[in-house]
Amino acid sequence: MNVIGKAEDVVTRTSLEGTLGILKACVKAKTVKRVVVTSSAASIIVNSTNLSEFDESVWIDFDMCKAINLCWSSYSVTKTLTEQAALDFAKEHGVDLATLIPSSIVGPFINPNLLASNNIALALIYGNRENCHTLSLTPMVHVDDVASAYIFLSECPKADGRYICSHVVTPIQEFAKFLSIRYPEFPLATDLISEVKEVKPVGLSSKKLLDLGFKFSYGPEEMMDGAIQSCKEKGFL
Repeated sequence: MNVIGKAEDVVTRTSLEGTLGILKACVKAKTVKRVVVTSSAASIIVNSTNLSEFDESVWIDFDMCKAINLCWSSYSVTKTLTEQAALDFAKEHGVDLATLIPSSIVGPFINPNLLASNNIALALIYGNRENCHTLSLTPMVHVDDVASAYIFLSECPKADGRYICSHVVTPIQEFAKFLSIRYPEFPLATDLISEVKEVKPVGLSSKKLLDLGFKFSYGPEEMMDGAIQSCKEKGFL
């Protein structure tokens, strides 16, 4: 969802109309057994709680999100309102619905453009100061694990409600060490690390998803291998 340069109300209205339109079509069809809606960790992480790890009970603080006024604030508000509307609609109309809440999705990609999540993961290689700060806070998950989670929630009889899908959370200092060892051919902008405050990355608990029986298959090695290979193939590295 590209929200840069677009008014928040326009983005939100488009997202709500699209999602609710699909759900209404599902009700009308009477043949759809379950719907899995894509949400985002952006519907959780911007809040004023002092929790060290967030679960599905947490939602963003709208006032805080708007006060921060970052470039992705509209995205965060839109994803939250859309997910809440989908859950409310499902409850009212008896739709069997689950929402999947992935963290930053990293790995190989077919899109001709460099996606924001991979751009953030590669911040130390690209030397992007703003993205380094974001990287220091960002939990990640492999794109194939997200795809598997969609299938899993579609098929699991007990699936209901919100499910966080997040697998890797690493302090930026440790992540830089990992990158330097695994990809020595890329010089890292290590000078930017000292500018990043030593804060603990945002913890997102996938316990609810794991308790259903889901298993993650990929770690940071596969995430970064895939992202870097795709970037090489498309001329971004």
